[in-house]
Amino acid sequence: MNEKSNLPAPRKFLSWFNPVGRQTGGWAFILNRITALGLTLFLYIHLLVLGKLAQGPNAYDSFVRLTHQPLFIFGELLVVAAAFLHGLNGVRIVLTTFGISVPYQKQFFYALMTLAIIAIVIFGYHMFTS
Repeated sequence: MNEKSNLPAPRKFLSWFNPVGRQTGGWAFILNRITALGLTLFLYIHLLVLGKLAQGPNAYDSFVRLTHQPLFIFGELLVVAAAFLHGLNGVRIVLTTFGISVPYQKQFFYALMTLAIIAIVIFGYHMFTS
């Protein structure tokens, strides 16, 4: 019997994120889950921010001024990073599902994640220098 199936529910959930003993595919799976959770959290935060519009222009304008702080810019960079990592990893999963790149999925993962990191660095440079 599978050792993980006997874990209590909270520990079983946390085992999804346990990197110990995982190969590249496991790391890709963990990365996809973490970025999906982060993007979902951002969606809720985004909806709360849009709620500021209902409070009037002064409330929204004061929030926009707050978002020019470096901490908020870094948070936006995290959202961009999660979008690139999740999206490109999703492309790899789709291509693998359709039988394309199955023998090379590990190399494909590394190539796409390298591309994502390059894009994140470029975005980060422009976000913090503008």
